[in-house]
Amino acid sequence: MNYLPLLGIALVVLGFALRFNPLLVVAVAAIVTGLLGHMPFLKVLGTLGHGFNENRYVTITYIVLPVIGILERYGLQQQARALIRGMKRATTGRLLIVYLGLRQILAALGLTTVAGHAQTVRPLVAPMAVAAAEKQHGELDEATTERVKAMSAATDNVGVFFGEDIFLAIASILLIQSSLKSFGIELTPFQLSVWAIPTALCAFVIHGARLLWLDRMLTRSSPSRSDGEGDRSAELSGGGVLRRPLHHRIFVRWSPSPRAPLAGRSLTLADDIA
Repeated sequence: MNYLPLLGIALVVLGFALRFNPLLVVAVAAIVTGLLGHMPFLKVLGTLGHGFNENRYVTITYIVLPVIGILERYGLQQQARALIRGMKRATTGRLLIVYLGLRQILAALGLTTVAGHAQTVRPLVAPMAVAAAEKQHGELDEATTERVKAMSAATDNVGVFFGEDIFLAIASILLIQSSLKSFGIELTPFQLSVWAIPTALCAFVIHGARLLWLDRMLTRSSPSRSDGEGDRSAELSGGGVLRRPLHHRIFVRWSPSPRAPLAGRSLTLADDIA
């Protein structure tokens, strides 16, 4: 038995470990594997070309990306931000819940490639979600911005993953059917798709709750709650005395606190000091 063709696997591992171009690594490994298997060079190229032609739909991404790049150059993200800022009641969580429902419905109809990370999340959904958060809570720090973007991508993943199984002619349904059949369980694709509906509904409710919790967390961490007239309850102490920092625009004076130790002092609000 000839084990030399297995060296192609070693080339793939080595190429990925050295962080070479993945497409180049796989192509070189395929050619080397074919040559070590005593295949003529032209036959190796013919096999590669046949495989590319049979799976050419994979390269649709290379057609979509330039279009998205041109749209972004001419202000696609800016227009998306302006649109969401014009919606008074729009929040990050509500926006992503709407996108989650839309993504699940489209995936259930078999339209899994209509939306996606490259097509909608990066150029549209993520900028709109960030703009909604900034409209409600002011300028965000880098960590919060990245969290909103990550939740936008996660929403797309949840929507398509749990929505596509409702569609009959999808690879995942056929894979589940063949796996169950190997264990002696006979189910039709229609039966599998029907039982995927409760799973999709549960996924929508659970992830929707996560998105509403994201809104609440953004509100808690909002800088506007601690600036100006934000959270007045944090400024109230025992006895209902309103406490203010020294640099506040209203003048303050020193006076002893009845609840503090003898050496302690606190600030109380003065009406006005001429």
